[in-house]
Amino acid sequence: MTAKDTGTHVTSTVAVQVRAEGDVDEGALAYVRTKVDTALNRPGVPDVSGGVRIAKAAAHHVEVPWTARAELVVANTLVVVHAQEATAHELADRLQDRLRSQMTRVLHRKEAARRSATPPPWRGGQAVIRRD
Repeated sequence: MTAKDTGTHVTSTVAVQVRAEGDVDEGALAYVRTKVDTALNRPGVPDVSGGVRIAKAAAHHVEVPWTARAELVVANTLVVVHAQEATAHELADRLQDRLRSQMTRVLHRKEAARRSATPPPWRGGQAVIRRD
């Protein structure tokens, strides 16, 4: 079982290599590639590099033969996503959902997003009182 390299896919600041193992057809790879691009090409997403590996089990008795593993570096943060499904389309959809949620977490982990300009009132900050 050798890995097929489908090349590095570069769009704007996203450089993700999609690889396939086992009996994976080109249609399934194209669908996975489209879903990964959709998840990563969002406004505000910093530079992304890494790889996605898709595999189909050779044994026919396996209930969930399709697996995916994505290892991406997003602005110096390692993002690892795993997925298992029964079909290639379900796998691509699950992978897109998990990538999107992990990207949202990475974007909101920035220090500027977590830190407010002033401390809360219970820590000695000024309370803002609005009078409309």
